[in-house]
Amino acid sequence: MNHSASSSRRDFLKVVGACALAAASGAGFQKRAKRRLRIGHTGITWPGKDTVEQAIKDIAGLGYHGFETFGSTLEWWENQKGGIGPVLEKYQLPLISAYCGIDLIDPAKTEAGIEDMVKWTKLLKKYGGKAVVIGPGGVNRNSYNFREHKEFIVKTLNKVGKVISDLGAVGCVHQHTGTAIESQEEVYAVMNEVNTDYVKFGPDIGQLAKGGADPVKIVKDFLSIIKHVHIKDYKGGETGYEGYVPIGQGVIDMPTIMDMLEKSDFAGVVMVELDGTSRAPQPPLEAARISKAYLAGLGYEFKA
Repeated sequence: MNHSASSSRRDFLKVVGACALAAASGAGFQKRAKRRLRIGHTGITWPGKDTVEQAIKDIAGLGYHGFETFGSTLEWWENQKGGIGPVLEKYQLPLISAYCGIDLIDPAKTEAGIEDMVKWTKLLKKYGGKAVVIGPGGVNRNSYNFREHKEFIVKTLNKVGKVISDLGAVGCVHQHTGTAIESQEEVYAVMNEVNTDYVKFGPDIGQLAKGGADPVKIVKDFLSIIKHVHIKDYKGGETGYEGYVPIGQGVIDMPTIMDMLEKSDFAGVVMVELDGTSRAPQPPLEAARISKAYLAGLGYEFKA
């Protein structure tokens, strides 16, 4: 082969190599393209009221964009330590939401439940949060008859949602295993009948899977009224987290769910969650780090 031919071949191979590199880089860019939504983390991976500061410290240290705790925990901190504000300020972590449980099937408990909602919503607003996660009270699922309680559940949620809205926050129904709203049928029955002017949806993706529902279908069908969301993966069996696992280690199609949220008008903070127990196979910080790494691989940015 003469020199000219050799040079031409080298030039050709350089072009081919450059194109291949560009294609690979483009593919990687598409995979890790910057996302618009911010990712926060709830505090239940660190069980107990006395672990709240450690949870905030760890979550902030990993660069998550927000924090959620229980309404009752906000109340405890207010009464016992003068409020959670100084801790949030110390670690520069915004409070996004509060999980607030209420009995939805016993009329005798409605008034007290709404009083708690008012108290917790005011505390949430005081420290900058806006999303009230309406957690249905627990029931005996072996004897529970949803149809007998459906009308009262919807009526109570409408009342609670209006109260929360009047206080300047957003009430989001949060279906949960072992409660009055668990199954796919129950989610559709409730969310198709509540007054969505005041009652929004705040699904827990892992809880949906554990309850036998299809998380992708439910998110798709109720996307327009989702104003808050918990994401955790589900594997089943003994995981040390009630069957759940850090994101990316279970069976849930999280990329599809996140893509739907990205393309919707959802403007909240997506909250990572993992149910902490004494049987957890790793420290809470490590579990939160695993979920962060997976989400970073999808293109989500963290502060650290």
